[in-house]
Amino acid sequence: METKAINKPADKTGKKVKPPKPVKSAASRKLFAAFYERNRLSFMLALILAALSSADNSVVSWILGSVIDAIGASSRSDLSRAAIATAIFLPAYLIVDSLFAVIKSRFVHKGIAQYKTAAFSMLCGKGIGAFSHENTGGYLSALTNDAAAIEENYLNRTVSLVFNVLRFAFALGMMLYYSPLMTLIVIGLCLFPIIATLAMGCGLTKREKTVSDKNEAFTSRVKDLLGGFSVIKAFKAEKQANALFSGENADVEESKRSRRTYSGILNSISGVSGGVVQFGIFIIGAIFAINGRITAGTVILFVNLCNCLIGPISVLPEIIAGRGAAKALVYKLADKLEDNQAEAGGKVIKSLESGIEVKELGFGYEEGKSVLNNLSYRFAAGKKYALVGFSGSGKTTLLNLMMGAYADYSGSLKVGGVELKNADMNSLYESVSLINQSVFLFDDTIRNNITMFSEFPKEAVDSAIRRAGLEKVIAERGESYLCGENGVNLSGGERQRISIARALIKNASVLLVDEATSALDNETASLVSNEILKLDGITGIVVTHRLEASLLKKYDAILMLKNGSLAEVGSFDELMEKKGQFYSLFTVQ
Repeated sequence: METKAINKPADKTGKKVKPPKPVKSAASRKLFAAFYERNRLSFMLALILAALSSADNSVVSWILGSVIDAIGASSRSDLSRAAIATAIFLPAYLIVDSLFAVIKSRFVHKGIAQYKTAAFSMLCGKGIGAFSHENTGGYLSALTNDAAAIEENYLNRTVSLVFNVLRFAFALGMMLYYSPLMTLIVIGLCLFPIIATLAMGCGLTKREKTVSDKNEAFTSRVKDLLGGFSVIKAFKAEKQANALFSGENADVEESKRSRRTYSGILNSISGVSGGVVQFGIFIIGAIFAINGRITAGTVILFVNLCNCLIGPISVLPEIIAGRGAAKALVYKLADKLEDNQAEAGGKVIKSLESGIEVKELGFGYEEGKSVLNNLSYRFAAGKKYALVGFSGSGKTTLLNLMMGAYADYSGSLKVGGVELKNADMNSLYESVSLINQSVFLFDDTIRNNITMFSEFPKEAVDSAIRRAGLEKVIAERGESYLCGENGVNLSGGERQRISIARALIKNASVLLVDEATSALDNETASLVSNEILKLDGITGIVVTHRLEASLLKKYDAILMLKNGSLAEVGSFDELMEKKGQFYSLFTVQ
């Protein structure tokens, strides 16, 4: 895991301790590799063209110096050579610089696209348990605000770094060729801007990290406010919502202001320092020319080449600091993606013939507050079970554990003979489907929401539609009807039927159903429940509050949960004859 400490902690003596360098984890290596995957040719061409383009100012300086010396010597031949060189240089420069812009743009935009794709692919590799505890606002910020900063400060500036270093090298080489002594003087004059900008560059990295953190908090707040819009309106909490938004917005903009101000001061110091250096070179060069050490053309050459030294000196610290800040953002995302990423690689669930077995199962969301207590039962393969009980008895929690949402349970929970906390989660998701009470739909067609964007035979899709009671909706609107954001264009019952069809078409070995018919009318709920009960060869575990005798009699067993424990178990007739807790619950309803 990467560590990205920014503030330097103090040791016992009060001295500042350097923060540990980020450790390159598998996640960070994969993210950095994504920039160059199938993009190395563009990267190499961009560097080659950067090298050619970086020599432009040196060539221009040589031409100007030659012209001045030709004028001073009244040499028409030297002036003609300078004119020929200009005629060759200008079109060549236009071609090289244009190609450089095109190839650099291709490298940058393909690199950032691949980076975001790799990050989302790794995010999809996390299990339900890992993701359910995380703040999604952090990922939204990482894939939008942070990605834009990485595109500019890492990818774009990687090429700019090479360009500026080579421009500096070409200029320095030409200066040394014409006058080593004058070159040493120039280097001495350049030391101040180099030291000043390098000293301030570290502060820019810290401020970039702060902006990222504030953006993450702001994105999370906006997500919450938009998601709870109806609640805000219902409770007339617009004023409070505005205050929350304004507070987060002010924080993020203040962090941006601080970064922008600091960057502006850094640029100002670099610019003023560059002017001082350039003026100093002009004066010293003039003295050397008067004393006959160099020609007037060489003075002009040095003054012009000074820009090739001052330019890189002024921007390199900011480029290096920007790249450091961008790398910190990559490490930050890698930390999130690396956390609880090991969902695959455990024991593969190959067969569910042995069913699902829980033994002395215990679990609590908070320490000291148990939701499930010493629960033991074996769900046989291919049979249908109903989980009943009052709210808070642990029914939904048991289903979540079976889906691998939490691994910190006590006791044993085996699916297909494999202890779930040691299982390969991918093999679990292939074998088990979950139909939740709350439904999520993509802003896409009904068909794509049923098939989850995969290809299925028409017969399979039609069968899922029929068994989920969606035939009337499809007849009226068609499979290509757009559901809207999270199914806003559909009723609650229609959304639930789509989620049921989605689970049925997967044809998993185990079907976990959590109040799937709560939003349906009685007739449709009965139809859907019967279809679930008729699924041959599928283990069905259904949480239900609909205690209809005609349906409950069709289950192989009914499990009555109370306070997280298994209070009673048996068939409907057995439990009714026993006249225990299930009898009381059924009679009350």
